Amino acid sequence: MSSIALTMMISTVTIVALITGYFFWKVLKTPPREEPDSFSENDDEKR
Repeated sequence: MSSIALTMMISTVTIVALITGYFFWKVLKTPPREEPDSFSENDDEKR
């Protein structure tokens, strides 16, 4: 394998790993959304 091909392969793998790590970190740090309660019978307040 030539040195140019090796350099290109290493740089491509590094870029893909960094992008994957960025999105993985973004998913871990995103707070969960509050889902609305679908059953009104579960509400604590009296109607």
